[in-house]
Amino acid sequence: MNKNEPLSPPAGARGEALALYIHWPFCVSKCPYCDFNSHVRESVDVAQWQAALLADLAHEASVLPDRTLGSIFFGGGTPSLMPPALVETLISQAGRHWRFADDIEITLEANPSSVEAARFADLARAGVNRVSLGLQALDDETLGFLGRAHSVDESLRALATAQQHFGRVTFDLIYARPGQTVEQWDAELRRALAFGTGHLSLYQLTIEPGTRFETLVRRGDLIPADDDHCADLFDLTRAVTAQAGLPAYEISNHARPGEQSRHNLTYWRYGDYAGIGPGAHGRRGSLATERHRKPENYLSAITRNGHGLSVERPLDADTQATEALLMGLRLAEGVDLERVAAQSGVDADRLIDAKAVGRLAELGLVERSDMHITVTEQGMPLLDAILAEVVAIEPEAPV
Repeated sequence: MNKNEPLSPPAGARGEALALYIHWPFCVSKCPYCDFNSHVRESVDVAQWQAALLADLAHEASVLPDRTLGSIFFGGGTPSLMPPALVETLISQAGRHWRFADDIEITLEANPSSVEAARFADLARAGVNRVSLGLQALDDETLGFLGRAHSVDESLRALATAQQHFGRVTFDLIYARPGQTVEQWDAELRRALAFGTGHLSLYQLTIEPGTRFETLVRRGDLIPADDDHCADLFDLTRAVTAQAGLPAYEISNHARPGEQSRHNLTYWRYGDYAGIGPGAHGRRGSLATERHRKPENYLSAITRNGHGLSVERPLDADTQATEALLMGLRLAEGVDLERVAAQSGVDADRLIDAKAVGRLAELGLVERSDMHITVTEQGMPLLDAILAEVVAIEPEAPV
């Protein structure tokens, strides 16, 4: 594509805040469950990467002008390995390209190691106001199984340091691990809630294609938890977090009121977001974007084109509507069908299968009030099956 003739988004700013995602692809090691775009390299040329990310940022700003930026999210990989000066430069340049919302949320993912925790004060001074820690488990044997380099003691020291330096802290835990009992998860979850953070991301262990865990499962060396057991753990998770005042606002995310991730809500509400860095995805109105995944290919594209784009793909109206519903129905707040219709251009009466919704409503799995539809607490464990029935957009027949 010609770097001087970028595709522009349609008139789709929608008056909503823009989100910015910045991907740092490097890790110290590759975890056996991870299918994210992460890479292990002996060394990283920080100056080269700063120039590349700034060029990519400038490109996105040129095709998304005059927007208010509501959130920035540094993901990875392991962005806590980034020098704080680079983080500060990227935040500063984003503020030159776009207006910052008064309450802009700036999140950085971090491993809870002592080396990275030592950077927390500098990262806070750089402008980061929310940190997401990858604790993953609260016992050392499980951390070893998950390929994590930190110990529980080290991670809890990092958590305490994060709580000193950042206004908002969240952390991840992985459950439904092989051999994990309901009682074990109950105790671990209650311990996690006692640390006092306002947000938790709680994910069931899934076996992703291309990971080392998939290889172990295929060989019979790893037996995943069965579906019934996973359902019991899911129900327990939602009950315990709700009781503690951090109810689920998305299928795997739990927060006190006002502590929800505003950045991730942009995704789930099908808002616009710019994505820069290797493998980053974005969406500008009805245009989906993807960057080159391999770091070396990304850098070559920056040199060649002035940006790291590999794909700019138009999204037709039906695709936009389908994606908006699939994302929005993950949320406890549900979906406003009139908003989806306005975003996509698909008539509201074509968005959902009304008969399926009625049948599921009688079973207590969904609720519909005029132009709003929500998956109930009872329905959330069956979300995938519900989506398959409810979201039934079909292309209109040609006239």
